[in-house]
Amino acid sequence: MIAAYTLKSDQIATHTDGPIMAWYLRSVTWCAKHRWKTVAAGGLFFVISIVGLVLIPKSFVPEDDVGASSLMLEMPPGVRLEDTSAVSAAAYRILARQPEVTNIVESIGQSDDGVRTGELDISLVPRNQRKVSQHDWEDRVIKDLKAVPDAQLHFQRGGDDSGRDISIYITGDDPVLTDHTARQLVAEMQKLPELRDARINSDMPRPEILVKPHLDLASQLGVTVENISETIRIATLGDLDQNSAKFSLADRQVPIRVSLTEDSRKDLSTLENLPVPTASGGAVPLKAVADISFGVGPTRVRRYNQSRRISIEADLNGVEFGPAMKKINELPTLKHLPQGVQRVDVGTARWMNELVTNFAIAMATGVLMVFAVLVLLFARVLQPITILSSLPLSIGGAVFAVFITGYSLSLSVMIGFLMLMGIVAKNSILLVDFAIEEMRAGKDRLTAIREAGHKRARPIVMTTVAMVAGMMPVALGLGGDTEFRAPMAIAVIGGLITSTALTLVIVPAAFTLIDDVERWLAPKFGRVLVAQPGPPTAPGKPSHAAS
Repeated sequence: MIAAYTLKSDQIATHTDGPIMAWYLRSVTWCAKHRWKTVAAGGLFFVISIVGLVLIPKSFVPEDDVGASSLMLEMPPGVRLEDTSAVSAAAYRILARQPEVTNIVESIGQSDDGVRTGELDISLVPRNQRKVSQHDWEDRVIKDLKAVPDAQLHFQRGGDDSGRDISIYITGDDPVLTDHTARQLVAEMQKLPELRDARINSDMPRPEILVKPHLDLASQLGVTVENISETIRIATLGDLDQNSAKFSLADRQVPIRVSLTEDSRKDLSTLENLPVPTASGGAVPLKAVADISFGVGPTRVRRYNQSRRISIEADLNGVEFGPAMKKINELPTLKHLPQGVQRVDVGTARWMNELVTNFAIAMATGVLMVFAVLVLLFARVLQPITILSSLPLSIGGAVFAVFITGYSLSLSVMIGFLMLMGIVAKNSILLVDFAIEEMRAGKDRLTAIREAGHKRARPIVMTTVAMVAGMMPVALGLGGDTEFRAPMAIAVIGGLITSTALTLVIVPAAFTLIDDVERWLAPKFGRVLVAQPGPPTAPGKPSHAAS
C-alpha cells in the first residue's frame, strides 16, 4: 500500500519473461494440444495416490508427549496392602533408575478394587532434554518392569477406560463358549509380534467357599437352602446390619457384627461343623447336608447389550494401530467366530471406523458445497468441474510427504486434507476465471489458456510459497503440540507442492475438454429448453392453446 503511493513510474524497471516462464508457456501449449495424454497422466497420478493412501499406516490420534506417564498395577484378589506396596516399591526402584524421570507419586487402593491395585504417576524431563519420546520411553521401560513378579503392569494409554492401545469385546449368550473363544483369540494374539501383553481384562478369580447342598437329604431333615446360606453368611461375613444388635451412643447406634475369626474361616473342619437349624427346631452340622470346599470364582459379571462380554486388551509393540488391527482381523478365530458369539470394537477401533466414515462424508459435502458456489459464480455447470479436477492432485503429495517423514494417516492428517480442498481450489479458480474472461474478450481458446497461465502462474506460485513457508515452523516442530500439528502441516506442504505443479499444466488441458463438452451439449439442451415456434394462426380464429 505504501509502495502504491511512493513508487514513481519512471523508477519502475521493465520486466521480461525469463527462461522458466518461457518453458512453462511451451509446456502449457503442449499439454493443451495433447490434452488426452495430459489428463490421463493426471488420472494415473490420482490412482497412485489412492494406492499410497491405502498402504500408508493408519492411526487415530498421534500420541501426545506431555512429559508425564501413569503406570497401572494390579495384584491378584486376596492380597494384603503390604503385598501391593512391595510390588509398587519394586516398580518404583526400576523407574527411579531411568535418567528421564524427575518425580514419582505412588497411590495404592484408590480404585473400587481395593488394596490390590495401584498407580504410579511419573514426571519426565522436558521433551527437548530427552533423546526419546514419551511413547518410546514407555516401550523401553515396560520391558524392564517385566521383572516385577505377581503383578500386571501397563502404562495408561488410549482414550477409553482400559488405558490400553487395543480393546476388543467378545460377547455371547453362552458364557462357556464365549470364554473359550476369548481365550483362543488371546492365544493367537500373543503370537503376533505387533502386539505386547495381550490378555483378558477381567476381574482375577478370587478365593471363595463352595457349598453344594444335598437337596434330598436336606429336605428329609427339614433344612432349606436359605438356612444353609444364612449359616455360612453369618459365620463368614456377619449378619446384615438391620438384623444386628446395636451399640447405642449419644448421637448414633453402631451395628454389632459377629463372625468367625479369619483363621477359623480358613479351616474347613470349623465350617463343616457349623450348626444349621432344621424345621423341627433342632440343628444338624453343615457337613451333613452339604459338601464344603475352597475354590475360585469371578468377582462380578460384565455384560454388553445384555450379553456376557469378555474384554481383550493389548498394547502395540512399535507399530501403528492400523497395521496391528489388520493382523488381528486376519486371525482365524475372528474370521470364523462360533455361532452366537460376536466381536465388538470399542475404544480406538470404534473411533477409527467413525473417523473414516465421517471424514468421507465431510469431504463429499465440502466438495459439493464448493461445486454449488462455483456454479453460482461462473453461471456455468461444467467448468466448475475443471476447477475441482485440481483437488485429487493434492492427495498424492500429501500422502508422499507423510510417508517419507514416518508419520501415519491420523486425524490431524485428515484435517490437513480438508484444508487442502480449500487452498488448492483457489489456484484453479485463478486460471479458469482468467481464461473465460479472455475468451469473452474475443481471443481463441489456446491463446486464452496461454494468457491465463502467463498472468496467473506467478500469483499461484507466490501464494503457494507463502503457505509452505508459514507451515514450515509447524512441520519442523518449532512450536508446541508438535505431535498433533506437525503431521497436518507436512500433509498440507506436500499437497500444495504437487497440486501447484500439476494444476498449472493439467487444469488447462482439462479446461479444453470441458469446453468442448459444453459446446456439444449447449445446442442439444437449447432445443429442449427453448420452445419451438408454432404455425401462424388466422385472424379471429382461436388457437389450440386458447381453446
